[in-house]
Amino acid sequence: MNDTGVSAKTEHKLREAMDRLLAGKPQHSDGRLTKNNLALEAGVSPATMFRAKAVLADWDAHIETHGSLTSGEARRDADIDALRRQLAAAKRGITELNRRLTAAATVIGALHHDNQLLRAERHSNGTVTPLPLSEQPPATPSDIDLLTTRRRHEHQG
Repeated sequence: MNDTGVSAKTEHKLREAMDRLLAGKPQHSDGRLTKNNLALEAGVSPATMFRAKAVLADWDAHIETHGSLTSGEARRDADIDALRRQLAAAKRGITELNRRLTAAATVIGALHHDNQLLRAERHSNGTVTPLPLSEQPPATPSDIDLLTTRRRHEHQG
């Protein structure tokens, strides 16, 4: 036994197991960074592992500094966060498109109603009879003034 509370061979097994777990390359466990997985990965009992005070101090220091997530779990969580942000942005886009769709449907409904009224009005007014085209050249402003003056004299006289 050395000053770590376990044999050098056991300490070596625990340190190798710790390196594999921290590197995300477990061989005998699911890879989560737990003390139970450390014991399982090293092939020692949890009671033996808990006697390895120096190894556990290094384990605790690493977990405190880097967190208890493996690199794969950290990537997974980052991916989940990114997907959640994308989902929120997509939901905002969908909400905006639904708002526009509702506004467009309202406008289309109003235009349809106006169209129906215009069609009904057109049918109730009868038919439009086109006036025959005259062979005379179009009136000039002086012709219009002359007609206006004649009509005034006719009404006054």
